Amino acid sequence: MNIEEIREYTLSLYGVTEDQPFGDDNITFRIEGKIFICLWLGSDDTTTNNPDPHFAVKLTPERNIELREQFSAVTPAWHWNKKHWSDVFYERLDDEHVKQWINESYDLVVSKLPKAIRSQYGR
Repeated sequence: MNIEEIREYTLSLYGVTEDQPFGDDNITFRIEGKIFICLWLGSDDTTTNNPDPHFAVKLTPERNIELREQFSAVTPAWHWNKKHWSDVFYERLDDEHVKQWINESYDLVVSKLPKAIRSQYGR
């Protein structure tokens, strides 16, 4: 997937909004105001330790460990809580893995919403 495909896919999920609270170098994707993906847009500044295209994804601590052990393209997130967030270098991975992890992040954040709101998401 390329950067625009990542953006389009993520925005296709029900209730997702995007904004840029951290400046022009990142887009965050939210559900009910909760961030679940932060997509790096690229620049020559020092906001990342790796200039390759990537996004930070929120997953369970166990899932983050599992993916980091299995895929060299998944690393602890640079500017996020490393227990809960991983950087995914999506151009090094097949599209199905990338979509799966976006969905897992989405589902994780939805699962933490209040029951009345969560029901709007079919969860």
